[in-house]
Amino acid sequence: MTSHNTDIETGRIPIREWSCQDRPREKFAARGASALSDAELIAILLRTGTATDSAVDLAKRLLASSGNQLNRLADSDLNQLTGVKGVGTAKATTLLAAFELCHRMLSERVTEAQQILTSYDVMNIMQDKIARLKHEEFWAIYLNQASKILKICQIGKGGLTTTAVDVRLIMQEAITSGSTNLIVCHNHPSGSLRPSQKDLELTKQINQAAKLFNIHLTDHIILHKRSYFSFLEEGIL
Repeated sequence: MTSHNTDIETGRIPIREWSCQDRPREKFAARGASALSDAELIAILLRTGTATDSAVDLAKRLLASSGNQLNRLADSDLNQLTGVKGVGTAKATTLLAAFELCHRMLSERVTEAQQILTSYDVMNIMQDKIARLKHEEFWAIYLNQASKILKICQIGKGGLTTTAVDVRLIMQEAITSGSTNLIVCHNHPSGSLRPSQKDLELTKQINQAAKLFNIHLTDHIILHKRSYFSFLEEGIL
């Protein structure tokens, strides 16, 4: 009874006292996920609120802290999430685990024989693999004559500003997979999409090596979140 009076005094109505059709879990069960708002879906993951906020209220504050953009919220780290009042480590890690599962699911959508026709296709395929990382990774996409994917490989993994890339390994994978076309890509955690001098030199080396084996370097893509830089589109290749 004391807890109930406190809720009344603070103006907070606990979710358990909401109409069944308004409670996130019951609403999900009765009407499906599409019937729930972003805040209601997040509230299900949070499970509980605080002494002054329901789980839905807390979810709304989390969204507000990220400009009400799910992508920005998904880019948050543990410290950023726990910096929101009422979000402890347990709640934060639950959210981060859900976001990571979403990223992995999206990255698995690449299937054999998927065709790449534009630089934007590359971004869609690689975005959930490397675009949000805090360190650099360099990947190669191997294609047949019809520009269909034969293989996608991580070539190098590095730090915040650079990663080691072995051109010989890129060519070895191209030959063993029977590729006739090749696309390379890496991410820039700094957010700058402009290629560095090292990026330009590396692209030139890969292009020269590919020509020796009659393989066409189609593009080099630099990624950061939902943006990209295409060497092909910029006339560098």
